[in-house]
Amino acid sequence: MLAATPATSTALLPSLEEAYDQCRQETAQWAKTFYLGTLLMPAAKRRAIWAIYVWCRRTDELMDSPQAQDLPVAQLAERLDRWEERTRALFAGQVKDGLDRVMADTLERYPQPLQPYLDMIEGQRMDLFQHRYATFSDLKLYCYRVAGTVGLMTQEVMGLDPAYTTAPWSERPDTSQAAVALGIANQLTNILRDVGEDRGRGRIYLPQEDLNKFGYSETDLMAGHLSENWRALMRFQLQRARDWFARSEEGVRWLAPDARWPVWASLRLYRGILDVIERHDYDVFNKRAYVPRVGKLLDLPLSFVIAQAR
Repeated sequence: MLAATPATSTALLPSLEEAYDQCRQETAQWAKTFYLGTLLMPAAKRRAIWAIYVWCRRTDELMDSPQAQDLPVAQLAERLDRWEERTRALFAGQVKDGLDRVMADTLERYPQPLQPYLDMIEGQRMDLFQHRYATFSDLKLYCYRVAGTVGLMTQEVMGLDPAYTTAPWSERPDTSQAAVALGIANQLTNILRDVGEDRGRGRIYLPQEDLNKFGYSETDLMAGHLSENWRALMRFQLQRARDWFARSEEGVRWLAPDARWPVWASLRLYRGILDVIERHDYDVFNKRAYVPRVGKLLDLPLSFVIAQAR
């Protein structure tokens, strides 16, 4: 059981309800599509997902917040080291603030291993020194660490359909590979949507082998050059992301009934960003790809129908 250590004064901490509501507000502000999916979950599950999301966002902000952009590498590395120490302490039951409090509550309700959290921090460390990726294999490791891990963090919250676990002959299905695949698909989508933004920070996540394959140079990318070579490169990248979404789909059927609809909704809505990139003629330098709110609402009934089938 996780609880505040004697050295922590719970009187100085926000209440559990206040801390969870803060996580809700942050999720709603920074992850609108994701947040919409969580609203389809039972209260306990969505609160846990909000807590995990905010922990992940705080981890990401150590490297990518406006403040972090002005810090030297050594200081960023030190911040990640301190965050890792604090995360290990959290899993050992030490609570320092409201986020720790909701995470401790989440871990007590939905026990899970520490390793995915450490892997995510390691993904942030990759951004300290690695701003180019030679091959997709290299990029896949990064995508696993910064996003595939989220699938592992949340799969215990999602739960399994009792239909697959209650019979005496049932073998508990392993959703890990599908959960990781969905995280990788989401991160590949982020990369394609944010090419223009990332180049401003000197980062190119598209594999160098793919740039070479399609005859599109780093100079072209930095200049935001829209050409047929670029469009061919992007078509290839979008298909790769869709393939990873397809890999994740087979695992959704194993999830608990109250999790299938929100996961399907989130999957389909996030994959919809790829469709928007196509409609923008692959111009991710000058246009922001997002699914309009009306499109999200119209997709929910279809996601519900799909979620009913195992």
